[in-house]
Amino acid sequence: MTEVHLGHVFHVAGAPLVTEAAHALVSIADGALVVDDDGTIVYCGERDSVPSEHGSAPVHDHRGGFLLPGFVDTHVHFPQTFAGDSYGGGQLLEWLNLCIFPSESKFADPDFAAAAAVEFCNRRIAAGTTAAMVFGSAFPHAQDALFERTRDAGLRVVSGRGIQTVGGETAQPLMTSEEDAIRLTREEIEKWHAADTGDVDTALLHVAIVPRFSLSVTPVTLRNLGELYDEVRDRGVYVHSHLNENNRPGTGEVDTTKEVYQVDSYLDTYDGKFLPGSRVGGKSLLGRRTILAHCVHCQDVELERMAETGTSISHCPVSQLFLGSGTMPWKRTIASGVNVSSGTDFGGGDEWLIPRVLGDAFKQHITEPGDDGVSMHPAEMLFVGTLAGARALDMENRFGNFDTGKEADFLVVEPAGALKGLLDSAYRSDDADLARDQTLFALLMGLRENSIAEVYVRGRRLAPL
Repeated sequence: MTEVHLGHVFHVAGAPLVTEAAHALVSIADGALVVDDDGTIVYCGERDSVPSEHGSAPVHDHRGGFLLPGFVDTHVHFPQTFAGDSYGGGQLLEWLNLCIFPSESKFADPDFAAAAAVEFCNRRIAAGTTAAMVFGSAFPHAQDALFERTRDAGLRVVSGRGIQTVGGETAQPLMTSEEDAIRLTREEIEKWHAADTGDVDTALLHVAIVPRFSLSVTPVTLRNLGELYDEVRDRGVYVHSHLNENNRPGTGEVDTTKEVYQVDSYLDTYDGKFLPGSRVGGKSLLGRRTILAHCVHCQDVELERMAETGTSISHCPVSQLFLGSGTMPWKRTIASGVNVSSGTDFGGGDEWLIPRVLGDAFKQHITEPGDDGVSMHPAEMLFVGTLAGARALDMENRFGNFDTGKEADFLVVEPAGALKGLLDSAYRSDDADLARDQTLFALLMGLRENSIAEVYVRGRRLAPL
């Protein structure tokens, strides 16, 4: 049945670049979103202009609240569901060894993994995250639980088991042989990729090839994964990993990776050039369905290569603060032409809510030194948390904004608590455009889970499991 939702609509229309988001921002204070019985948007505009053929459709009156596109989290860790705010007394590599590898090893228990899958989906719904690139567990039964519960919940997911073939003592329970790394990944693709509909163009469930990061695999693993991806790339399979996250002098991930592989850049290891001297040893894992998280310490040549191949970045400022990894340089990264989406990186980050990520991005980038400092426009923030994420998932044609014909992934925000007072009583400029921007900025910066009243994917309202 076609349904009409009323409220203040905010979205970034069309297919702009992030630098064009302010011009593409749509704000309709007395707006209407009309969704047909297939879960497709058939109208977005002024309430008084809803086409007459929808005049008898049921109306959901959310006036006083807001309608936003569903948030897209392009980097979040399922096996870290219960590992947020883990203290290891150090930065990335120490934290992994002391906290995260032991935490993820608990997913060997099927009951523990099953409970985590329920919690993970419920936290996503509470945060309004309708689509996500999810770094998966090493254990196939845990991945089965994640896909099963995600299907039950009606959420969108791209996920793959975390692949590790080398590591220290605490990583041992998560590691496999080179042969099993490929076998288990192939089995996951065959079992779960587009399993809900059988068609990658309509599915909510998708699979990614997920090497944890280059220090957790070997050149043999990368060669074998490149061969596998070459086989399944045309089926819409994804690739996901970490890149240039932490570079504490002498012991950081970036320098260690370059030293171990003897390569010119960290990106080379994912681009098939993982032999000493950045010689080609296999096929590239880069492309339009590849998302690399963090990218704090990229060389210009790496950014250029990602832009050239259509590879996207998942920007995770909350976890970069938590682990002391630094700040992804906004101006230089955007100038390269690479698409930048947003990721919570829970549990490296300690927030599930994409607007909290956007808020930290604003704070980080306005404090970059000298001319590098930039005040992000609220439309850019909304873009990064919604449409850029859909673009990173190569599903911009399906969701990410309220353009007619897209699938209706959206949130109903009913301001509560401090946010309600902020929106009801704050000063607004006499300039209409600035007043609009001030409202959107306050909404994104002040939004918390208690104001997310309803969550929809493809027109269907979601409920906790």
